[in-house]
Amino acid sequence: MSGAGGQAAGGAAGEAVRRRTFAVISHPDAGKSTLTEALALHARAITSAGAVHGKAGRRGVSSDWMEMERARGISVTSAVLQFAYRDHVLNLLDTPGHADFSEDTYRVLAAVDCAVMLIDAAKGLEEQTRKLFDVCRHRGVPVITFVNKWDRPGREALELLDEIESEFGLQPAPVTWPVGEAGRLRGLVDVREPGRMLRYTRAPGGARAAVEEAVAAGRAAVEEGADWERAAEELELLRADGAEHERSAFLAGRSTPVFFGAAVSNIGVRLLLDALVDLAPAPGARELAGGGQRPVDAPFSGLVFKVQANMDRSHRDRIAFVRVCSGVFERGMTVTHAASGRPFATKYAHSVFGQDRSSVDVAYPGDVVGLVNAAALRVGDTLYAGQPAVFPPMPTFAPEHFAVARPADIARSKQFRRGIAQLDEEGVVQVLVSDRRGEQAPVLAAVGPMQFEVVAHRMAHEFSSPVRLEPLDYHLARATDAAGADKLDRTRLVKGESFVRLRDKAHLALFPNRWQADSFAREFPGTRLETLIAAHE
Repeated sequence: MSGAGGQAAGGAAGEAVRRRTFAVISHPDAGKSTLTEALALHARAITSAGAVHGKAGRRGVSSDWMEMERARGISVTSAVLQFAYRDHVLNLLDTPGHADFSEDTYRVLAAVDCAVMLIDAAKGLEEQTRKLFDVCRHRGVPVITFVNKWDRPGREALELLDEIESEFGLQPAPVTWPVGEAGRLRGLVDVREPGRMLRYTRAPGGARAAVEEAVAAGRAAVEEGADWERAAEELELLRADGAEHERSAFLAGRSTPVFFGAAVSNIGVRLLLDALVDLAPAPGARELAGGGQRPVDAPFSGLVFKVQANMDRSHRDRIAFVRVCSGVFERGMTVTHAASGRPFATKYAHSVFGQDRSSVDVAYPGDVVGLVNAAALRVGDTLYAGQPAVFPPMPTFAPEHFAVARPADIARSKQFRRGIAQLDEEGVVQVLVSDRRGEQAPVLAAVGPMQFEVVAHRMAHEFSSPVRLEPLDYHLARATDAAGADKLDRTRLVKGESFVRLRDKAHLALFPNRWQADSFAREFPGTRLETLIAAHE
C-alpha cells in the first residue's frame, strides 16, 4: 500500500499512530478538489497539480475520474487518495461538492478521524458549510478550518473568525494569519513563529508548489509597512482574547485551528499539511453498535462506507471501500461479513489513488482498502476477524425528489434492472417499489435533482440502457409500517402513496406536502409516521 512501509514492529497500534485519515468538506465551489490536488502535490505524491476548472491542455484533478465530473467541473463522488508525508501515511477522502450529494459526504464522515473544512474568503459560512459543521459535531469529528481563496477579494479575517464563533460556538484558533487583505495577500505568519513572515512566489499556472521564503519581522515591517503592522496588531488582539490552539479543546470539538491560504496557488498548503500530521488525531478505538468500543489493536475489523462500480471502464468492476478500524488487514485473509454471518474472502484488494490503483498486501487502522467485485457488500456493512464486531449503521436521509424510472428501450429491460440494482447498492439513489406500480417501474428517490442526472448518465453510458424519468408530485417521505402503508393505500381523503425501500425493505409513506401528511395522521391516529433524518432542514 502506498506509504505503508511494510509491517512495523509495533503492529496495528504502532502503525495506527502514523496514520491520519481525514475528509475535505465544504460548500460547492469552495475549492475542495483543488485543495486535494495541492496537498498531494506538496506531499510529492503527484508532480503537477490540476484544477477542477482547468485551462485548456491542463489535466483534471486526480480525484475527479468520472466523465460527468470532468465535463461539468464538479465532484459528485467521493475519492480516496493515500500518500506518505513526514514518515506518516495520509488517507485523504475527497467528497462530493454539490449539495445534492450530501448523503455521500455524510457517509464519508463515518470513515474519518478529522475533517478539513474549507471556507471561501469572500462568502464565509455558506449553507452546506453549516450543515457539515453540524454533522461533524454530531459525529464527534474534530475540524481544522482552511480559509481559501485569500488571493481574491473577500471579507476581513477577524470578521470570518467572529462568524465561526457566533454561528457554531466554536473557538477559532488561528495557526496562520494573513499579511495583507483578501485579494492582496503579501504573506502568512505562523503564529508559533511570529518573528517572521512567509512570502510566496506562485508557480506559473499554479501547477507546482509556490516558492516559500522566510522574511524576518524587521524586514517585513519595512517592506510591507501598514500590512505588516495591521497583521501584528490583529495577532496581538487575538492573543489577548485567548484565541490560541489547545489540543484538548480541538479534539473535543470546542475549537478549530484556522489556516489561511490559496489552494489554486498552492499558498499556505504546506502549513496545513504539517498541521494534519501534528494536530489531527490518529485512528483510535471505534464505537460499536451494541455499546463498547473496538480498540485499534483488536483483530481486524472494517467499515464499508462506499461502493462504486465501473471505476475501471475496461474491467466493469465494482469496488467496496473499507475503512480499516482495527487490527491488520492482509490480502487473501478470510473475514466474517457481519450482516450475513458468512465468511468473506479478500483475494482482490487494491489501494486507490484517484483512478489509479495497485494491489495492497497489508493495511492498518485508518487505511482504506478497495475490495474488488465484492458483490455481497453494501454501504454500512462491517467485516471482522476474531471477536464479532458491528459498527453503527449509516444514516439514510429523507429524499425530497421522486421519479418513476422506465427503460427507454423495452428490449434493454435486463440491462435496466441490473443498472438500477447497482445504483441502489452504491447509494446513488434510493429505489422504491410497490405492488401498485410493480418492479418494472421503480421509483427513484433522491435528496437532490442532480442525482437523477447521474442516474440517467450512468444508465446510458455504463449499462447501455437509457432511461425515461417521470417526476412524481411527492416531496415528503415518512417512515411507516405495513399497517400504515395499507391504510395510506386505502384512504381516499389524503393524497399519498406507500412504497418499500428496496435496500432495507423499510416501508415509506410519500406525500406531496406536510399538510397531507398531517391530514393522514389525523385520520388514522396512532399510525406509525416518523420523520426521517433530513438532508435539508
